[in-house]
Order: sequence, then C-alpha cells, then structure tokens
Amino acid sequence: MQQSETAPTMDELAELIPMRPDERIDAVKVAEHLEGKLPGAEGRPEILQFQGGKANLTYLLRYPEQEYVLRRPPLGPVAPKAHDMGREYRVLSVLHQAFALAPRAYYFSEDPQVVGAPFLIMERRNGIVIRQEMPERYMNQPQLFRRMSEAIVDALVELHAVHPPRVGLEKLGRPEGFVQRQVEGWYQRWEASKTDEYPEVAELMPWLRSHIPPSFKVSLVHNDFKLDNMMVDEEDPARIVGVFDWDMCTLGDPLSDLGSLLGYWAEAGDSPERSAFRVMPTHLPGFVTREEVIKRYGDKSGTDLSHIRFHEIFSLFKLAVIVQQIYVRWVRGQTQDERFRDYAPRVQGLVKAAWTELNSL
Repeated sequence: MQQSETAPTMDELAELIPMRPDERIDAVKVAEHLEGKLPGAEGRPEILQFQGGKANLTYLLRYPEQEYVLRRPPLGPVAPKAHDMGREYRVLSVLHQAFALAPRAYYFSEDPQVVGAPFLIMERRNGIVIRQEMPERYMNQPQLFRRMSEAIVDALVELHAVHPPRVGLEKLGRPEGFVQRQVEGWYQRWEASKTDEYPEVAELMPWLRSHIPPSFKVSLVHNDFKLDNMMVDEEDPARIVGVFDWDMCTLGDPLSDLGSLLGYWAEAGDSPERSAFRVMPTHLPGFVTREEVIKRYGDKSGTDLSHIRFHEIFSLFKLAVIVQQIYVRWVRGQTQDERFRDYAPRVQGLVKAAWTELNSL
C-alpha cells in the first residue's frame, strides 16, 4: 500500500481544487477518525476535492507519506439504494483480486459525525480522466481514438467475465427479475425527482414494461460504465488504469451495462436530443460507431445481443433520470454547484431521444 512514486501531472493537478464551500469536510475530524486505522494516516491531512464528479463527492487526503481517496454521497436526500458507499466498499475491497482496473478500498465508516455521511477510503490511482472534451494534445489522432474505443469495450467484456464467487460477490444482488426491477426502480426515481411533465414518458414506460427481454447470462454489472468513470494513462490514453464509481454495482444482466455504454456513446451526426448530455468525446473521427461497439462486444464475449435495442432505449431514459436527479438537487438548494443550473433542457432532450429511438424500431 505504498504511495505511487509518480509525481502528479498537470492534468491530475487540474482535477484537484480547494473544497467547495458547501461541500467542505473537516480535516481535524478526518484525522482523528483515521489515525491508526491506515498506514501513513498520521496527523492532519491536506484535503483537496476532485472537481469532475457530478454526484458522489470525492476528496484527496494528502498525508506526508501517503495519499488516499475519500468518497461520500452527495449533499441532501438521495434516492434509495443510490450512492451506496457500503456497497462500493464491499465490491472494491475484493474485486481488485480478479479485475485489476478496480481500485482497492481499505476502509468504510457509517459514522455520520466524521464527514456528514457514510464514507469509504480507497487507493489513489495515477492518470487522467477524460470527460466531455478530448484534451488538445490528443486531438486529430484517429488511430489513438480507435484504440481507446477498443480498450473501453474490452474492459467491459473483462468485467463481465469475472466469476463472482471467486471474489466472494455471489450474493451481491438478485439477478432474477433484475431488468424488470431496474425499469420500475428508475421510473420511481423519475417520479420522485421530476420537476416537469414529459408526455414521451407516458409512451416509453408501457413499452419498456411490455418488452423486458429474457436474460441469458448473469454477471457483475457496474451500472454506470463510461469513459469519465475511468482513469487512463497520460502517455497512452488508450491504456485504462482504473475504473471508478462502483456504488451501484450488482449482479444482473450484463447487457444493461452495454446498453448504458451505448446510451453514453456519442456519434458524429447525432441529433441535438441524443447529444443533450454528451459525456464522452466519442463523436470525434476515429472512435468506433455504436454498431461497432455492439459487434466488438459480441465478438469478444460471445453474448446473444438480439435484445440490445431495448437496453439502449432504457439507458437513454435512465440517463434522463440521472440528470434529473442532479438537477432537482440544484432546484431544491441542496447544492450550490452552478454547473447544474441548465440541466432541465438536457433532461428534455434525453427523454425525447429515448422516445425517438423507440419510434424508429
């Protein structure tokens, strides 16, 4: 558990900011709680905040001889079973044994007196996170972008190939009826967080409920698998060094992960609605198309993909709910992050995109 000898890059440093005023945690309380529980956690750490995430709050704890990452749920009420730090700890404390891209978690606390919510401590991985825009120095490299595409798909195939009992996660979830529970659960989250009515949802939900496909395989499901939940090597961004955000990981149908990835996967020529919440720069020349993502996943995994369109349409609706849950926290004053002010049109666009995909079948 030694600190990496690699000095932080400029990109890593740019990810780190002073803690936002409404999201501060108390370094003294953290120090007192962790002292003696983790190697190198002695004295009061310097605490910086990773600025990129839009939901869970993530902090760097910088001790003189060691760095750790602390994660806690977002401020305000959260949806049931969402932002589950206990689940994330359960997964990350063992998954690294079979899936090297999963960072190791070392400690979990349910004590709300420390940072205001349950939290976990995990290892720091070194690299960069690529979000909506490709860093300028990587631009105009179509061969690199193709390799990045392949690495993302191959990492998903590798995760789905993990045998859950090998790492003690065979009881992580209930795979029977998984997709149906997902549909109903995300609709309940929609109803609990919506700030406007969307007539398209009235058409989407009956179709989703009546077209739930059979599941042919059970695997670990990440539930939010995309590029900005990964860290890549700065020198070769086609090499993934970490996959993050495991708080919704469970046992279920692996095609739900592939569907989510397709929902996030932008293409050149996508409609404004489909591009309403672009989180990956996969529209750039060189990145493979969604059809090529499907083909590579199928070729690598041998999985029956005859029902993948259901999962893709559902993923667009689920993404609309995720954005709405973020937006409603801003509406209710539960966060002061001004990035979320303009999220309502994005929700509308994603709902319309799901409806459009449905009506193109």
